[in-house]
Amino acid sequence: MALIIGLTGSIASGKSTVSLMFDDYNIPVVDADKISREVVAPGEKAYDQIIKTFGQQVLRKDKSIDRKMLGEIIFADDAKRNQLNEIVHPAVREKMLKRRDAYAESGAKCVVLDIPLLFESKLTHFVDKTLVVYVDEAVQLKRLMERDGYTENEAIKRIKAQIPVREKAEMADAIIDNNGTKYHSYEQLERLLKDWNVI
Repeated sequence: MALIIGLTGSIASGKSTVSLMFDDYNIPVVDADKISREVVAPGEKAYDQIIKTFGQQVLRKDKSIDRKMLGEIIFADDAKRNQLNEIVHPAVREKMLKRRDAYAESGAKCVVLDIPLLFESKLTHFVDKTLVVYVDEAVQLKRLMERDGYTENEAIKRIKAQIPVREKAEMADAIIDNNGTKYHSYEQLERLLKDWNVI
C-alpha cells in the first residue's frame, strides 16, 4: 500500500519548493494547481462553465482564460469565489484521484498530493498523512509582495482568503519549518520520510 501524503501550506510559504524536493526520492507528486490549469483549458467542461458564469471578459485574445483577471474578480467577492470553486474543484479532484490511484497501482511506495487548499476544501480524507510547509506571517507577506509584485494590501487580502498557516500547522501530522534555508527544509523532509518508512 502506498503512503499518500497531503502536502499543503499557505500562499508564499514555499510549498512549491518543498514539493520539488520529493523528486530526489523518486516520489511522484500530483499537483492540484497544475491540474486546475488543465481543467480550465479550452475544450474542457470547466472552461465552458467558467465562460457561462463569468462572461467573455475573462478570456484572453487567444481564448484561454485570463487567470489574473479571474483572480481579481473572485478575490473581491466571496460569492463569486465560491462559484468558481464549485466549477473547478470537482474536475480537479476527479483527475487528481485518477493520478493518485494510477501511481499507487504501478507500485509507488509513496504518492504526494500537493493541494494548496487541503484543509479549506476538507480533502484530508484523500490522504494518509498531512504535511504543512510553515513560515511566519511576516516572512509570508514579504515573500508574496516580492514574488508577485503585490502591494501590502493586495498581499494581505490573498493571505486572508486562506486559513492562517499557524492554524494549518496545528492540524497537520507534521510540519516543515521553511523560515530558514532550503537545505534546512530538505533535511527536515528527509528525516520525516525516514520516520514514515518511505525511504
